[in-house]
Amino acid sequence: MHRERIEINVPENKEKERIDIFLARQLAYVTRSQIKKLIQSKEVTVNSNIIKQNYIIRPSDKIELTLPKVETQNLLSENIPIEIIFEDEYLIIVNKPAGMVVHPACGHSSGTLVNALLGHSEKLSEVGDVSRPGIVHRIDKDTSGLLVIAKDNFIHSELAKLFSKKDIEREYIAFLWGNLKKNDITVSSFIERHRKDRKRMAVSKRGKHAVTHFYVEKRFHLITKVRCVLETGRTHQIRVHASHIGHPIVGDHVYRGRGRNIGGLNRDDMKYAVEILEIMNRQALHAHKLGFIHPVKKDMLSFTVNMPEDMQKLERLLLSKSPGVLK
Repeated sequence: MHRERIEINVPENKEKERIDIFLARQLAYVTRSQIKKLIQSKEVTVNSNIIKQNYIIRPSDKIELTLPKVETQNLLSENIPIEIIFEDEYLIIVNKPAGMVVHPACGHSSGTLVNALLGHSEKLSEVGDVSRPGIVHRIDKDTSGLLVIAKDNFIHSELAKLFSKKDIEREYIAFLWGNLKKNDITVSSFIERHRKDRKRMAVSKRGKHAVTHFYVEKRFHLITKVRCVLETGRTHQIRVHASHIGHPIVGDHVYRGRGRNIGGLNRDDMKYAVEILEIMNRQALHAHKLGFIHPVKKDMLSFTVNMPEDMQKLERLLLSKSPGVLK
């Protein structure tokens, strides 16, 4: 079995906390019970010393742990329906539903897009992580929309080059809390892993450069519908940038998207906000457009998919409260 060695340095300003709680916060897809088992198996060390589950971390501690990595030959081929938008002998374009994880990881060994792809095609690229055959780029579990899948290593490499050169058109639809002051806003910043919560990303003075363009489509009461055009593709980029400008995505509880940024609501508006969140129990974000030049055939490919039913239902509610409100 392949194993992944991870190193985490405790921030100097970190308050004391049990190591199992700290690691469960820091590592996506790893539960506290799984951390407990790793500690019991002596797979976790602090400053090169084996520790117990109740160890209290201290500032500047160096934590090292070993996680099992899913091997390609152990990946499950599953008969999971997936929406194929386009397919040829080189690549596949899929419309991923919200709630589906893209690839297997600790805690998600089945039911992922990769499991579904293995059940659909015998040809998938094998570039990079063995648990991610065919996967050139990703979107979050609770984000819906378009992804391109490579069927061989050459196509994977060529598609990766297009992403690197920013020669791929990617456009998302999102519903943001509040009323944006301008019809178009560009956010250019650096993004890195949040220092205290490793499951989150944050705008920072260092990290990877990220650029997102927000274009207002419609303005509703309490909510603005926007198109988001990416120049870069950093982890959680749109969600982080939307929160950074004070208009987090509706339903995105990780980046304050549950309405807490809207103060002073009257009773009717509070009921309205609750009604909105009853419809959107995930971030209202959809990758609706993807375009690029085919790496082999050299023709221009462009794909657009409609918003899923939950986002359409949300828009119908918004229109019923403020019909005909455009940018």
